[in-house]
Amino acid sequence: MRYLAAKWSVDDRALNWQVWQRLVAALPRATTEQPLHILEVGAGIGSMVQRLLADNVFTHATYTAIDKAPALLTEAHRGLFQWADDRGFQADKDLQGKLHFRRLGQHITIETEAIDVAHFMAREHGRRAWDLLIGQAFLDLIDMPTTLPGLCSLVRPGGLLYFPTTFDGDTVFQPESDAEFDRAIEACYHRAIDERVLDGKPSGDSRAGRRLLAYLRTAAVDVLAAGGSDWVVFAGANGYPADEAYFLHDIIHTIDLVLTGHPHLDAERLGAWVAQRHAQIEQGALVYIAHQLDVLGRMTAPMGEEQDGKP
Repeated sequence: MRYLAAKWSVDDRALNWQVWQRLVAALPRATTEQPLHILEVGAGIGSMVQRLLADNVFTHATYTAIDKAPALLTEAHRGLFQWADDRGFQADKDLQGKLHFRRLGQHITIETEAIDVAHFMAREHGRRAWDLLIGQAFLDLIDMPTTLPGLCSLVRPGGLLYFPTTFDGDTVFQPESDAEFDRAIEACYHRAIDERVLDGKPSGDSRAGRRLLAYLRTAAVDVLAAGGSDWVVFAGANGYPADEAYFLHDIIHTIDLVLTGHPHLDAERLGAWVAQRHAQIEQGALVYIAHQLDVLGRMTAPMGEEQDGKP
């Protein structure tokens, strides 16, 4: 949970502003009688809905946020209530557990559910159609060829799909420790992502960003905008911003967990590399870059459907 909070500021810098503006321009008009219906998969602690609310993207909307981790959604509730109160919203929770945020000209309803995305897709298929589907840093954690069509089926014709910070196959640590060994660690780590299996199913793609563009076209989605959203983390004169030192420690710890015992990496050298990188974080010397893409698409709509928020 702390990792998700720590990467908040990293994501804020990374999100592609051109793609974000295209999303805002493409959203259809909303009214009290016809609010927008938004679905976010892998919603975590609610950082994306806070960003959208902070930027006044929505006036009237129902926001469905799902994640398979109940603790993350509990934290999302807590954080959203505090955030809304600080910004002048009247906030309350109804008997069904939905959150309602109101202020002049705005009414946002947020419903959360702890559920696996596959079970959610199976249950909701043909029942509801959303105006906007969001999956931040999500598609590189699933098997896109089998999961993306189901996600697309939840979006109405003419509806939007927004996939920010989708990992795209480059991980860089500076300064170089041992260039050859650094490359070996990166290759083995990316291969581990590609070979990851959860619940007996493939669950990862280290080049999801670039492959997403082709997968969307296959799923009858027009790509409206795409651009880089790289994580770039470095220390300034006062050290790393916010809690980003913790974020970096967690990244190194994850690589250590994934690669410990790897048959193609010398265990002693890996241990020394991990220790060195943690030490560099403490010294404010480590620079971390991860290449990612933001992609916005629209479900193919029949002639006459609204485009870019206009009939």
